[in-house]
Amino acid sequence: MTPPSYDSLLIVSFGGPEGPDDVLPFLENVLRGRNVPRERMLEVAEHYQHFGGVSPINAQNRALIAALEGELHAHGPELPIYWGNRNWRPLLADTLRQMAADGRRRALAFVTAATSSYSSCRQYLDNIAAAQAEVGSTAPAVDKLRAFFNHPGYIAALVDRVTTALDQLPESQRRDAVLVFTAHSIPQSMAQTSRYQQQLEEASRLVVAGLSTSLARSASEGISAHASNNLGLIDNRWRLVFQSRSGPPSQPWLEPDICDYLRQLKAAGVQSVVVVPVGFISDHMEVLYDLDTEAAAVAEELGLNFVRAGTAGTHPRFVAMIRELIVERMDPRQPRLALGELGPSHDVCPADCCPRPQR
Repeated sequence: MTPPSYDSLLIVSFGGPEGPDDVLPFLENVLRGRNVPRERMLEVAEHYQHFGGVSPINAQNRALIAALEGELHAHGPELPIYWGNRNWRPLLADTLRQMAADGRRRALAFVTAATSSYSSCRQYLDNIAAAQAEVGSTAPAVDKLRAFFNHPGYIAALVDRVTTALDQLPESQRRDAVLVFTAHSIPQSMAQTSRYQQQLEEASRLVVAGLSTSLARSASEGISAHASNNLGLIDNRWRLVFQSRSGPPSQPWLEPDICDYLRQLKAAGVQSVVVVPVGFISDHMEVLYDLDTEAAAVAEELGLNFVRAGTAGTHPRFVAMIRELIVERMDPRQPRLALGELGPSHDVCPADCCPRPQR
């Protein structure tokens, strides 16, 4: 079967406020139809006000688009890149309307989420469909690129970020440091109908495996004076935890919470942690506030050495990965790269994939 011909790339993201007056309308968009107490919404609003009411996600998406434009110009295919959000400007419907005016008929979509769940996969497909319906018959067709939690490019970028973070610890504490992988918590009911937790566990394992390989190579080649002292990290000294839950206390969400886990580590005699936001591709608000502010404050209170690894962001290997996903979709002869046991994710989501949770 001949693959469809694509004429554009659409970056699909969550969106975020770009000033104090945007914060509450943005959060109302995010929480519409969800059983989240208003007190919790106002608490999250205060997080944004700590940063002038500006979410970093928008600037980071602009930086990713600029890096990707350079990657596509250098290596092809040279597709024009558009950007549309779920919750704030530029909204998906407005972007699809512009694409239609520009004569775009069929686009590939890169969603800025590495894993599969209702909120990170199916809901984006629903958002795209709703935007297409709003625009009408001129709206371009949009095909979503696959989930990339186990793509070699994503894992390589995270291994590099963790290696850099590890170097920030006192040398005497690197060997015994614990890697704390973290992702946004979701309701257990949502987790039970998706592979979200399984994919995050796999991505974490792959990063640990990649890190151990990298450290062993550095030690054997004498590249790093302290590499051999870091090899203790491969000895199962890691765990996946969760953060940023927003539901009512009566609703079970994925656990443990990162702050609770930091307290457990301190009680067990751990001195240093490297926090790895494996479930986030960029340093947006849940990273800057929930990790760099709240979790870091808990660690300081406990006397834990706390270093947060960077997200993939615009790491060259991550940017190249996006191009590889585009190329494999446009040419079925290209390899579908994936590490670990789960293999490459599907291109087209089955009808029962990541269903809307029952409320």
